[in-house]
Amino acid sequence: MVPFSDNDLIPAVKTSIEKIKPTLALDGGGIKLIDVKNGVVYVQLQGACVGCSSSPQTLKYGVERQLQIDIHPEIKVVNVPFGMENNLENIR
Repeated sequence: MVPFSDNDLIPAVKTSIEKIKPTLALDGGGIKLIDVKNGVVYVQLQGACVGCSSSPQTLKYGVERQLQIDIHPEIKVVNVPFGMENNLENIR
């Protein structure tokens, strides 16, 4: 369990995601923070990352790993498909 409130996590998550953006941009991709709920970070991969076969690895070993290093080792990241931004409770 991540020992921080969702509101406490948001600034740290934003800072950590800013570190990742340049790497994703090198391949024409991007990332947007959607929300933090119950210690789970919801992001949306954008640009060339959408539909890319490597996007699950990017999410797990790039984004999630950076957040775990910067914030907490148990933090989890979920990619939000386009159109599901207001329906996070149905995303696994």
